[in-house]
Amino acid sequence: MYNNKTIAGTDINEVKRLNNKSGLTFNEAKIALTKQKNTQSEKPKS
Repeated sequence: MYNNKTIAGTDINEVKRLNNKSGLTFNEAKIALTKQKNTQSEKPKS
C-alpha cells in the first residue's frame, strides 16, 4: 500500500484537507482586495 507521507512523517493528504478548510489562499485574498478597492474607487465622490 502506498504511504502518502513525507520523509519527515507529514501526512500530505491531511495537510491538503486542512488547507482546504482554512479559507482564502494568498492569491484569492489579493484578488478580493483588488476587486474591493476597484469597486470603492468607482463610487462617485460626494
